[in-house]
Amino acid sequence: MSTSPTFPCSYCLLLLLLVAALLASSSKSAAAAAADRRSLIANGLGMTPPMGWNSWNHFHCDINEKMIKATADGLVSSGLAKLGYVYVNIDDCWAEKTRDCKGNLRPKKSTFPSGIKAVADYVHSKGLKLGIYSDAGYYTCSKTQPGSLGYEEQDAQTFASWNLLQDIDYLKYDNCFNDGSRPTIRYPVMTRALMKTGRPIYISLCEWGDLHPAEWGFNVGNSWRTTNDISDTWESMISKADENEVYAHLARPGGWNDPDMLEVGNGGMTENEYVVHFSLWAISKSPLLLGFDVANATATRAVAHIVGNEEVIRINQDPLGVQAKKTRMMGSREIWAGPISGYRFVVMLLNRADAGDDDTVTAYWDDVGIPAKSLVEVRDVWEHKTLGRAVAGNISATMPPRSCKLYILKPVG
Repeated sequence: MSTSPTFPCSYCLLLLLLVAALLASSSKSAAAAAADRRSLIANGLGMTPPMGWNSWNHFHCDINEKMIKATADGLVSSGLAKLGYVYVNIDDCWAEKTRDCKGNLRPKKSTFPSGIKAVADYVHSKGLKLGIYSDAGYYTCSKTQPGSLGYEEQDAQTFASWNLLQDIDYLKYDNCFNDGSRPTIRYPVMTRALMKTGRPIYISLCEWGDLHPAEWGFNVGNSWRTTNDISDTWESMISKADENEVYAHLARPGGWNDPDMLEVGNGGMTENEYVVHFSLWAISKSPLLLGFDVANATATRAVAHIVGNEEVIRINQDPLGVQAKKTRMMGSREIWAGPISGYRFVVMLLNRADAGDDDTVTAYWDDVGIPAKSLVEVRDVWEHKTLGRAVAGNISATMPPRSCKLYILKPVG
């Protein structure tokens, strides 16, 4: 007859205490992890892609407070602000090369003599929002001002408190001159610091797509660059759209793929190429940040029919928040498509040939995600026309190289 082993009571008590401690530790770790996730990006911003203007594409470092105020005026007087272009974002080169004796960033006296507070007050008085720029490195990309690496909490407090928490609404956070550590280490430090201020600030991660920020950015920022910098050429623009499309499945309300700012209006592309550019950014749910001289009324009027197309803007701002993808590629002919709210679909027919004769591009319903036998109402959002009859099976358009057609499709039978 076998007997069960016996253990001293003290041993049993020790075992119970050990199990309890492990359970408590696990519970605390889970709670801490959940709190950490909440603390990173629970700012409630970016439920649709941001719209506004950024100084870099047109002006680079040639910025000052007068032109920032004039840009705010231009957004309002042109009617662009009413369409949703509300962010006025100051990019690199706004600060002095060195910090003050307390380690604070200083607005550059020669170009921002009134300080960022005065600029913020002016921008906010127009019903707009102000954005600022910094870098997760020792210097910004222009190397004309300090970065925020090692100063994250101090700089976050500066951004949030220039005027009783009413100043900075948006931070573009770049990736130059860093210490070699991974962006997944450096970027969350600033995010936590901004969250601690209590000021909701949109966080734009300008990491250039180096470490695939689309795969980790949602818990750290409201949008993330998927590409290197854009330039005002067809080749640059279309390559950025291609690189960005790879991550389409990761975009959603609160976090967007960012192929860089718009070049529409800067003069380097043709009318048709700019229409393609704006269409791709819109259907990709990319931030719509204008990059031309909005303060120049003539320049604004020249592209108002593109950047002010309300039907295209509504596609970008659609609450469903699904980024369109390439659904078919046939040489230089492409179909881009995705769902939007109200059981509708956006489809782009793109002829990306560099030269040659006009070509016909056809999208079949199964390219778009619509049952093949459906009758579909077709709206041309660049022509602002709805076809007079429901269409069966497919939609076709003939167009010249480097041009597109953009439709909203609604099944009706």
